[in-house]
Amino acid sequence: MIHRSISHRIKEKINKGKAIVIVGARQVGKTTLIKEILNGVDYLFLDADDPSTRSLLQSPTTEQLRTILGDYKYVFLDEAQRIPGIGLTLKIITDQFKEVQLLVSGSSSFDLGNEINEPLTGRKWEYELFPISWEEYEKSIGFIKSEQQLENRLLYGFYPEVINNQGDERETLKNLVSSYLYRDILAFSDIRKPEVLDKLLQALALQMGSEVNYTELAGLIGINKATVQNYIDILEKGYVVFRLNSFSRNIRNEIKHNKKIYFWDNGVRNLIIGNFSQLDLRLDKGSLWENFLLSERRKQNAYKNTFSKMYFWRTKQQQEIDYIEERDGKLTAFEFKWKQKKTRFPQSFVNTYGADGMEIHRENFREFVVA
Repeated sequence: MIHRSISHRIKEKINKGKAIVIVGARQVGKTTLIKEILNGVDYLFLDADDPSTRSLLQSPTTEQLRTILGDYKYVFLDEAQRIPGIGLTLKIITDQFKEVQLLVSGSSSFDLGNEINEPLTGRKWEYELFPISWEEYEKSIGFIKSEQQLENRLLYGFYPEVINNQGDERETLKNLVSSYLYRDILAFSDIRKPEVLDKLLQALALQMGSEVNYTELAGLIGINKATVQNYIDILEKGYVVFRLNSFSRNIRNEIKHNKKIYFWDNGVRNLIIGNFSQLDLRLDKGSLWENFLLSERRKQNAYKNTFSKMYFWRTKQQQEIDYIEERDGKLTAFEFKWKQKKTRFPQSFVNTYGADGMEIHRENFREFVVA
């Protein structure tokens, strides 16, 4: 089993008087992580995929909960988003059963967040879990093997089931996307036209790492701009894509409102466009590399609580920087290259913001993705 780097942070919160909530896409390893954390203790496992469990936990009274929980001091509720009104039930357990440590997993942040945020205000520690990170992968199989697997990870991504089924990556990804990612998004959103979602994902996958124009996307797909915005919000909350905003503060001709969209997992993106050709044969090698680096950086910033803000930068004169990170008031500019080159950063940006610049390439990427 690949050890998850966030595990120690969660263990520190055990028996501190609050519920522990872990959210993320299906099949990223939430259930495995919580079971590993609870290894060695006696706990009650409640699976919300089971209809009888859903029935028991939908609006129970305190006395009914007392009967359900029995003498257990640790309770693990899996796939909590499947239970209507689950937030109030979790609130009752947290408030009335102080001796119980509650651990909850949910695969749909947009639904689970709405259900529990208000009822559990001040009563929970919440963590996000993503596909395996490069750091976790390298620690599991070693530096040399992970280096040898870099190209495969750029093609097939980091979902645990994909990593564990070498040779069957494409079929595993196909099942993962159709059975889990789409199912969550369609089940817990108001998307009524799955074919529109398919077209939008295709368009976003082909434009990965490029600036996205919602009006152009709407015209391409045949829906209105507001619907495009809504669907992208849902895809982001469902841990399929994430957005990078443009950085703008002082220079008059900076692009202020554009966005770039990236995928949390290269494998999911490549499945959507149906292309698993080797890197040397691809025209989108640079985009795959950029997506890998930024998704890994997002994982690191989330897991290690860096509180960093992430941007890209461009001016109307087409000066641009792939990635800007603001951490503790300091700006750093990054350019991504597969092969090392001598990058020159726009002087207007460096002078205005006093930023350092760094090129991230095949030979030095570890210091960026294991930050």
